[in-house]
Amino acid sequence: MGGTSGMHVRHLRWASILVGAVGLVCIVLWPVAGVRAEELTIAAASDLNFAIKDLVAEFEKESGHRVRLSLGSSGNFYAQIQNGAPFDLYFSADIGYPQKLEEAGLVVPGSVYRYAVGRIVLWTSHSARRDVSKGLEVLSDSVVKKIAIANPKHAPYGRAAVAAMQHFQVYDQAKDRLILGENISQAAQFVESGSCDIGIIALSLAMAPSMKTAGTYWEIPAESHPPLEQGAAIVKTSTHQKAAKQFLEFMQSPKGREIMTRYGFTLPQ
Repeated sequence: MGGTSGMHVRHLRWASILVGAVGLVCIVLWPVAGVRAEELTIAAASDLNFAIKDLVAEFEKESGHRVRLSLGSSGNFYAQIQNGAPFDLYFSADIGYPQKLEEAGLVVPGSVYRYAVGRIVLWTSHSARRDVSKGLEVLSDSVVKKIAIANPKHAPYGRAAVAAMQHFQVYDQAKDRLILGENISQAAQFVESGSCDIGIIALSLAMAPSMKTAGTYWEIPAESHPPLEQGAAIVKTSTHQKAAKQFLEFMQSPKGREIMTRYGFTLPQ
């Protein structure tokens, strides 16, 4: 009897340990299992090219969600959302676009968020050897053959470039040598590749490591053009609105703000 009783006690003890261990595993695994990973589709102005890729990498790591990213001009994305494009989040280089979408009932009411103010710079590659320290005055020099800017018809950075040239009274001399990129990222590629010898691009692109090593820039005074107030909004037809809100919250976190500041954006307090 004693042997059987001892064996019974040992079995009970091991059973308790096993149940406790299983319970511990459940406690440890429950938060991960309880999170439903979603796939966000984000339409972003191409001045965010480098910054938003860093943001996405950190967000995916922290949240478990996945992000599909489309980069282009703010105006083109605005038109696509008007026509029912299936985006979850829209980042525009001009806050006016998401505000118009809110007025039209196409984004979640109250979701329009002013996430940054952008800056423009005059950029040239080391191989082109254009003296950007002269500022926009260099654009009136006939030695400058091709000047890259984003298309001002649908790219806010293109409109800012035109305004700055007009402010410095060089637009009339420069306009026939302008090469228009579909967006600000393409304008930067024109200069980096040597297709154009100089360009007016986003500071956020000039601050990227690859651009820093390839060329040099002169920061265009902010007072020479309307402010590039940039805005985001959650698209009303999104089926991932909770995850979209989480991404906006991550942008406002210390880590998100550090990434945006690194690329030269001025952030709201």
